Amino acid sequence: MCYVSSSETSGRQVAIRRQLAAEQGPRMTSCLFLGVAPRPPPAALHLLLRRRMASNRAFQLRLNPLTGDSEWLVVDEEEEAPAPSQHKQLLAATSYLDMLNDTARNRAYRHAIDATVTDPTSCVLDIGAGTGLLSMMAARALAAAGGEGRGSVSACEAYLPMGKLTRRVLRANGMENRIKVFHKRSDELRVGVELDSRADILVSEILDSELLGEGLIPTLQHAHDMLLVKNPKTVPYRATTYGVLVESMLLWKMHDLHSNEANTEDGVWLTPGTENILSVKLQQHAMQCDALEDEILLLSEPFKVFEFDFWKRPDSHRETKIEIKATADGHAHAIISWWVLQLDSAGSVFYSTAPGWVRQSSGVDLPQCVNGMKDWCDHWKQCVWFIQGTGAPAMKDQTLALRASHDQTSISYHLNINDEVSSRSPKSDHLTLLPERIALYGDKAWRSALIGAVRNAMSGRSSPTCIVADDSVLLALIVSSLLPSSKVITMFPGLRDKGFNYLRAVADANNFSMDRIKVIGKKASSLTMNDLKDEKINLVVGEPFYHGSEGMLPWQNLRFWNERTLLGPLLSEDAFIMPCRGILRLCAMSLPDLWRSRCSLKDVEGFDHSVVNDTFGACGDLPGEQQGPCLPYYVWQCGYNKVTSVPHFSHTTNIVSLKSN
Repeated sequence: MCYVSSSETSGRQVAIRRQLAAEQGPRMTSCLFLGVAPRPPPAALHLLLRRRMASNRAFQLRLNPLTGDSEWLVVDEEEEAPAPSQHKQLLAATSYLDMLNDTARNRAYRHAIDATVTDPTSCVLDIGAGTGLLSMMAARALAAAGGEGRGSVSACEAYLPMGKLTRRVLRANGMENRIKVFHKRSDELRVGVELDSRADILVSEILDSELLGEGLIPTLQHAHDMLLVKNPKTVPYRATTYGVLVESMLLWKMHDLHSNEANTEDGVWLTPGTENILSVKLQQHAMQCDALEDEILLLSEPFKVFEFDFWKRPDSHRETKIEIKATADGHAHAIISWWVLQLDSAGSVFYSTAPGWVRQSSGVDLPQCVNGMKDWCDHWKQCVWFIQGTGAPAMKDQTLALRASHDQTSISYHLNINDEVSSRSPKSDHLTLLPERIALYGDKAWRSALIGAVRNAMSGRSSPTCIVADDSVLLALIVSSLLPSSKVITMFPGLRDKGFNYLRAVADANNFSMDRIKVIGKKASSLTMNDLKDEKINLVVGEPFYHGSEGMLPWQNLRFWNERTLLGPLLSEDAFIMPCRGILRLCAMSLPDLWRSRCSLKDVEGFDHSVVNDTFGACGDLPGEQQGPCLPYYVWQCGYNKVTSVPHFSHTTNIVSLKSN
């Protein structure tokens, strides 16, 4: 994996996951690895739990990436000093900075708010205030309409570290007395308590790449029921989702593990038979699809899927059937989707997340962003829905039947009969992994390297005891299959019982008995010879891969080193460790798109945001003592990129034993 330091070079679903509404937590980017990054939040910054106490103090639980242990962070509402470093790190991993650098987004909201807030007696409510940008735009428009002292602006931001930053931004712009800020979820607000009356204007930006994943529907439902007047004005006014059918071998490899591992012919079966027991999660996966331009064949024109009107109460569930005319011969491997915002009621202000190649090649007239301009950004990507199996065959001019449905937080698709399996409930032994790991597990060279290394390590050992120290089901299968007499202990710190159930389901197909496999529900530090039945460990293996912690920085994979050290007293003298060495490589790169999305803020649509730069980990134009964070990304997901130096070896470490000084 690669990384980028956003501090000294010159030259972004979620968010707290879907069950939390947007205003209830930070917006986590799809991990910031300038090289390879999954969509979940980085492990070190993964917000697992937040509790609010009566004493105006919030407790956050984060994961220590080197130990897998949970750590509590305390945030005090009354504390006005600059945020502690651990809170800065949490906020630096959100998409706030990238969002505030999205000029097209900011300009569209400004135009729409200026056109909407024209009544001097308006009561404006901002849900999910962030830095307070939209609230300040509304207060400015209200003043221009002569409403200062007559109308009102109220903002709610439930994520306490962000709410404290909101107040700093408001003070920096002389707005602290013109906007009421509440550190609460919108569904905790009450008319007659926090709010003097129902609001007649709602401004909000509670959207993720899929549109619904940050809780848009339940948030709007509660707002219309409890907080807004009948027929309110809203910014945005409407959102429309679109899709297009594509053929792509790259996307196919990211989900069809069964077909790809059949081509490896190595005798190890992660997905034996026809049952897809290990797969990507059946959901839309956020992805920078501009980077796929050379990897896809368009099989249809863009088609409209759903419209969501913000100005009226949305339905929780809907379904629609769409007839799609194929524009070329091929196999439909995926549906790439995006959305378009109509921000004003007049239909003159739009913002689109459509990939560039759709805007350039489509014969369909699609709404464009304000002034037709849109910079690269990472806070809103496109989404990919994988069509199961080998895809759906399509012939030019053939009509394909697509059924789309949505619930409160997601949109799903069924193309012809191919995706009917997606409506079935997953079994207890079914595992889901990220698309990038599915592609890796189907890669012939990768599998061959692992099998070769394990085979060499086990040569001459009749009945070794092996520990799989991470969550690698692939290594557990390889070790169990290559030497049927081996005893395999799997730590599975993230998968736990799910990993065991999965191994039990595929054991027969891989010719091993579950009698020889044991899943230890303990940490390495608690493991004793009793657990091993007084037998020393001969082999310790890991990829390393820790389920749910895929967004780690490269050196955070030293968690495997830490595990190996804790297991030291239980190892035989000739124990084999794999991997046995860690090499950190680095090189300089030109990444102008990513740089622009992470650069320091000054004026944002007329409002000073320089006070947030340090907390958000901005790049450039910062005092020397302020260092931007290292954040994980996939290089191919970073817009334009160019290597500007040869790779360097920064550090080589033999994974023998980790001792503290």
